[in-house]
Amino acid sequence: MLKPYLSLMTWLLVLLPIPQALAAVPSRLEKATFAGGCFWCMEAPFEALDGVVEVTSGFSGGKEENPSYELVASGRTDHLEAVQITYDPSKVDYDTLLEIFWRQIDPTDDGGQFVDRGEQYRSAIFFHNDEQRKLAEVSRQRLNDSGRYHQPIVTEIRPYAAFYAAEDYHQNFYKRSARRYTTYRHYSGRDQFLDQMWGTERHMKHTAAENSAPPTWEERRLTFEKPDDATLKQLLTPLQYQVTQHEDTERPFDNPYNDQKKPGLYVDIVSGEPLFSSRHKFDSGTGWPSFYRPVTDEALVEKKDRRLFIVRTEVRSRLADSHLGHVFEDGPPPTGLRYCINSAALRFIPLEKMADEGYGAWIKLVEPQAP
Repeated sequence: MLKPYLSLMTWLLVLLPIPQALAAVPSRLEKATFAGGCFWCMEAPFEALDGVVEVTSGFSGGKEENPSYELVASGRTDHLEAVQITYDPSKVDYDTLLEIFWRQIDPTDDGGQFVDRGEQYRSAIFFHNDEQRKLAEVSRQRLNDSGRYHQPIVTEIRPYAAFYAAEDYHQNFYKRSARRYTTYRHYSGRDQFLDQMWGTERHMKHTAAENSAPPTWEERRLTFEKPDDATLKQLLTPLQYQVTQHEDTERPFDNPYNDQKKPGLYVDIVSGEPLFSSRHKFDSGTGWPSFYRPVTDEALVEKKDRRLFIVRTEVRSRLADSHLGHVFEDGPPPTGLRYCINSAALRFIPLEKMADEGYGAWIKLVEPQAP
């Protein structure tokens, strides 16, 4: 009686439908390894992709085994800071990963990436097989031929040898230490460069959260911490540092915003805090950008300045305490005030980019008014 029973069970397995969960065969996962400067900034764009299983920060390209972050960051190894991506090729292909990669870096910089300088911060693609190599070469050539950059692409395409994960506190740093990450990223110059080079093409439509819209200024304000003096010296140009931190004054008529006439928002170069609207800007003839009012009454702090023979009223940003300039009572109506501001203390965000940079709530205060 045993054989007929087994035969019947065999036929049932053949004829009855197999549950979908049991029938599904897991896809074979693959790996991709990219170096794009600070690995903190490279995790989030890939983790947001449908089909990406894991993103690990670490080091690749050198001979040393299991190097520490301190050793790599000091430049004493041949390793580059990198991220390794484990992904499901049935949901996201390698070509898409390459397109995401190019939208995170400056591929024309062979001395590092943005504020991070040194060989360890150069960009590179580490191919795991010949197919990845071919796709990477085609992708790089396509970008080079696009005319998007005026300088040649210098990102290397190198064979993958090994990858060593960084210490635990570096993993998912943008989530675990959001405040430090947000401050670092803002001052690194990465986002400003990527917005300038890619515009609306910067964010592809392959992410699980609709490209993870940038945090608004209101959200960033809650976590802002002013960097220490040493960090500010790295993040700002010498003139920006001297003006904002040591009350210096830039040369009149020789600054970027004196003749700026485009609609947009002027924010504090240190914190990103909204300060002035182009709607309130006027030509004072003094050689410095001038406004007859700040964008809000709370944006500025006034202090008495007795450094010259006369007493002047200094204006500083509230959040970062940056020196901005001075306010005088010889301005146009309706306030009669002239806020004489150093361009070096400001960053200008064009109207068309305000929403992309998280300043959408301020657009109505910037849009030109009908005559």
